Amino acid sequence: MGMTEGTADAIDRALLAELQHDATQAYAALGRAVGLSAGAAHERVRKLRERGVIRRTTVDVDPAALGQDVLAFVMVDSSAWIGDSAAAFAAIPEIQEAHVIAGSASVLVKVRTGTTVQLQDVLRRLYAIEGVSGTQATVSLETFFERPVAADPLPGEPTRSE
Repeated sequence: MGMTEGTADAIDRALLAELQHDATQAYAALGRAVGLSAGAAHERVRKLRERGVIRRTTVDVDPAALGQDVLAFVMVDSSAWIGDSAAAFAAIPEIQEAHVIAGSASVLVKVRTGTTVQLQDVLRRLYAIEGVSGTQATVSLETFFERPVAADPLPGEPTRSE
């Protein structure tokens, strides 16, 4: 039942989709939405957390409401392998995401700041990371949308009971 080998079945995916829509729902409401009792929904959610499928529960805050109006994606070049430098990137609080990538750059970071002057300061701090040899920042003018990982059952995906 539930998940095997770390994969989510259709009911788990439906639970995840419900939680992504509103993580404050009571287990009774979650259960009703996916055809389970409150207890069964609670147990499945507990197992999803235990297995790391649900990594954390958080609040989606509008960056503009906090004065974080500048969104930039920065390609970071390096003179050597910097794939072990996660802590150095994480130490820069304006960086929301950092990804080791394939291609001409080594790392791609997503940065939010209040002003372009603050973005320039983030770029200066990126250069202070050992191995960083260059950056190329692209400032976003407008975000059409951002979506979470899709948890809805995939089209045609069989449920465990089928």
